[in-house]
Amino acid sequence: MDVALIAVAGTLLGVIATHWFQGRATLRTAALTRHEQLRQERITTYSAFAGAVVEYRHSQNDRWFRAVEEPGSEEAEESRHASYRQRTAARQALFRVQLVCDDPDLRRLAEAAFDETHCMHEAVGTADRARRSDRAKDALGRFIAAAAPGLR
Repeated sequence: MDVALIAVAGTLLGVIATHWFQGRATLRTAALTRHEQLRQERITTYSAFAGAVVEYRHSQNDRWFRAVEEPGSEEAEESRHASYRQRTAARQALFRVQLVCDDPDLRRLAEAAFDETHCMHEAVGTADRARRSDRAKDALGRFIAAAAPGLR
């Protein structure tokens, strides 16, 4: 009788231990899966934001050049409207960054990259335009450099 009780107790103890270890392994796997999904979402979101800001910067440069070359022309107006569309795309990408990013410093860097790009069309003179374009490019570079280590 004692042998049977020991066997039953051992079996129950084994089942409980197995259940506990499997539960922990399941939780760990679920956490790793969530972490990897978030990492992939951030990679997609951050790269889409960078692409949108590059396109916005390009459209701001085009807008500036067309406004300087032929103020009020149809091409200048067309370029201005194209920059508005790019601004909307960049702002939407910024919103996605703000939604998936849990680092306030990284969010500030993304906002700075957008803001630096946004004010490019206000440049007065070629040197000012080049300086503003470089500042926008550098701001985006700071965002990418800060985001990259967290994506590895």
